[in-house]
Amino acid sequence: MTDKLILPKKKGLNRRTVLKTMGMAGSAMAAPGFVRYAQAASSSPIKIGFQVHRTGIGAAYGHWYERVTTAAAALINEQGGIGGRPIEIVAEDDGTDPGRGAQVVEKFATQYQVDVAFGTLFSHVVMGSAPRAGELKLPYYVVSEGYHVASGKLNRYTFQPGITDVKSQVISLAPWISKNLGKKVTMIYPDFAFGYDHRDYFSAAIKGQGGEVVQLIPIPPTESSFTRYFPQIPAGTEVIYHVMVGPAVLTFVKELGEYFGSQHPALFGFIDSLEAVDFKSPGLEFLDGSYLWEAYPRFAGASPKPHDTFYRQKVGVDAYGASTSDPADISTFSHMFGCWETLYVIKAAMEAAGYQGAADKGKLIEATEAMTKLAEGNEHPQGEKLFNGKIHQSFGHQNITRIKSGVADVVYRTSIEEGLYEPEADYTKMAL
Repeated sequence: MTDKLILPKKKGLNRRTVLKTMGMAGSAMAAPGFVRYAQAASSSPIKIGFQVHRTGIGAAYGHWYERVTTAAAALINEQGGIGGRPIEIVAEDDGTDPGRGAQVVEKFATQYQVDVAFGTLFSHVVMGSAPRAGELKLPYYVVSEGYHVASGKLNRYTFQPGITDVKSQVISLAPWISKNLGKKVTMIYPDFAFGYDHRDYFSAAIKGQGGEVVQLIPIPPTESSFTRYFPQIPAGTEVIYHVMVGPAVLTFVKELGEYFGSQHPALFGFIDSLEAVDFKSPGLEFLDGSYLWEAYPRFAGASPKPHDTFYRQKVGVDAYGASTSDPADISTFSHMFGCWETLYVIKAAMEAAGYQGAADKGKLIEATEAMTKLAEGNEHPQGEKLFNGKIHQSFGHQNITRIKSGVADVVYRTSIEEGLYEPEADYTKMAL
């Protein structure tokens, strides 16, 4: 028998009310397997608009974002759905294009009349789509990493609860990089918003450790060859910090190796440069001994936690991060978990709000803002997180892994506290 969640009828829904109600029914993020929802007033599905990068430079991510979303939705429905109602995923390709992204959001709201939209990854698409979601008053849960949400530049309808942002990531990693690899850093990054977050926040973070960025090398996201950029790397560089995205990432790391050979500065790469790429691919031998940031380590290791094994089985990924149906299909493991976790955030918030339909969207926003902790487990396999409702952003653990013989092992896992920063915004003060 499930607990019945009853929200006050006369008073407005506020942070204290939501937390109190959640406490009556259990934790905001209860232990895996704990099903809690109000009696459904309708058996009609809850429609979730999935904005997916099926084509364009984000297609490799979109492929796996869709696979994880499908698996999570199926599991949620097996567990009783949301508030006793099944969820229906309505997917639309945005072409990894900001203009098309805004059109998809409008289509979700006006044609499909979805309850919420979610899934967007690439930061320039988020920046192009979120304003329209705000205008349409469509709750918009992105699975990106840029600082765009937490910065306060967007709107009250846009959240990033299932994955951390770049600012948090780099400030937690900079001390380790400075202490273990070097203080003179050359940065190679994509020439759009996501790359600018790396440029700005890592530059400040490494300076805080007594280091400096000696060269900035922005690269257009549609670039297909990179050798002509490498002569810009100064001779005194101690660390090459690389974070590239798109279909040419394998070319990027291969050409970097061809340029330097065995003599090169320490390499610290964000896994973005190697997502969906087999570390054992010919030409990547030079990566042996280099370091990576990973939000969720691709390799399960010798003693994986039960919820990690559970998650991998459900999404069809083996202990090495490859598809169980096709070993050549390497997952975007360090990002795609955000879809799984975000769907569970939506589920928890809707149930806390007693969500029944469009009239309850304000309650849904407030219920999401009231969340504070996401417990590690089957619903949040990447790890525990803290959620700051004022900036609509979660904070979690980061991992530094070292590649050896084509396998990356964790050498350092940050605490959540290492990635916290002082909020610069408060979305809760905006009108609904």
